[in-house]
Amino acid sequence: MSLYGMMRTGVSGMNAQANRLSAVADNIANSDTTGYKRSSAEFSTLIMPGTGGAYNSGGVTTTIRSAVSTQGVMTYTTSVSDLAVNGDGFFVVQDASGTPYMTRAGSFVPDAQGRLVNAAGYQLMAYSYANGEPAATANGFEGLVPVQISDQEMTATPSTEGLFSGNLPAGATPPSGPLPSTNGATAEYTSKTSLVAYDNLGNRKLLDVYFTNTAAGTWQVSVFDQSKATPGTSFPYTGGALASQNLTFDTTTGKITGTDNISFTVPGGSTLNLDLSKVTQLGTGFTVADAKVNGNAPSSIQKVQIGQDGVIYAQFEDGSTKALYKIPLADVQSPDNLTAMPGNVYVQSTDSGAVHIGFANEGKLGSIVSGALENSNVDIAEELTNMIAAQRSYTANSKVFQTGSDLMDVLVNLKR
Repeated sequence: MSLYGMMRTGVSGMNAQANRLSAVADNIANSDTTGYKRSSAEFSTLIMPGTGGAYNSGGVTTTIRSAVSTQGVMTYTTSVSDLAVNGDGFFVVQDASGTPYMTRAGSFVPDAQGRLVNAAGYQLMAYSYANGEPAATANGFEGLVPVQISDQEMTATPSTEGLFSGNLPAGATPPSGPLPSTNGATAEYTSKTSLVAYDNLGNRKLLDVYFTNTAAGTWQVSVFDQSKATPGTSFPYTGGALASQNLTFDTTTGKITGTDNISFTVPGGSTLNLDLSKVTQLGTGFTVADAKVNGNAPSSIQKVQIGQDGVIYAQFEDGSTKALYKIPLADVQSPDNLTAMPGNVYVQSTDSGAVHIGFANEGKLGSIVSGALENSNVDIAEELTNMIAAQRSYTANSKVFQTGSDLMDVLVNLKR
């Protein structure tokens, strides 16, 4: 073995321990950084080919790995926009230029435009409900938009879906007069209730719903706009019924058979489909068990709620709620091989595998916890121990270099 080789091996050892100390320094510095994953230096040998009677020292190479798959302890906060992933998965964020990244740092706060931005300035990305129930793009970031919530804007949602459940009396007899669907002044009915719906501008529309027995196990349901009723009474309604539908019930079980809904256009609004599948015909009086119609009047967002499935709901001043966004989670086959970037974000590498996008609680993806932050997974005691070990190893390698240098001086001075 040459003296130069021995000295190069000592330098290699010092460089390796310097890398180890650099990783320790980063870990200690980021021990309080939300979502930070500790890095560690792993060593592997470099073997030089030897010859008979001589040993050629090689050295050591360093590989830096991050414990991305190791979850940190969660700390609970009072902010709804503080998010943590309980299990596998990453939030998808983007920088100011629109480049997507993955992160576990969920300390999001609204900026001046209402976008949710974390401490590093990355915007949270999600799928919007503007075009209906969102579906994840499994193998890419397409379709994601920045989450933007403004409490200054007023919104109104027209009614499109409704549910009515209750009981119609099985002992009812058909009325002797004309049915409500005829809209005659002497129309007769068995039972009546009213529902509130909303038009396109958020105006409340009161709808009168009539249930009329027409035969054994057969009923007619008719819907009218109450504002068109004759003053001081009901029938006739100007313009007639919005819709009429015949319902049939099994006289043995009392359950509805055949058509179980009625659709009509809310005046000034959209088509509303009223689900009647939960209506029964049993031997008791007319009862209303539940009545729901979606939509809301013009109101501002009062507060935001985020479910474990990642759905962001806006709660309005009138108490109604509306789904705005659905936060996806990204994952790769080997999270520990992701490439770490500035700002506590990650991008895929050749060793990590391709990015897969899904929703919380699907497959191996974890759940989203609102009002919580994931702490770093750094153990300060372990880092200080590693620091001392690296310092001792660095000193030992420096002794090897120093010994080689002393022997070189002896060799150079032999002639003297």
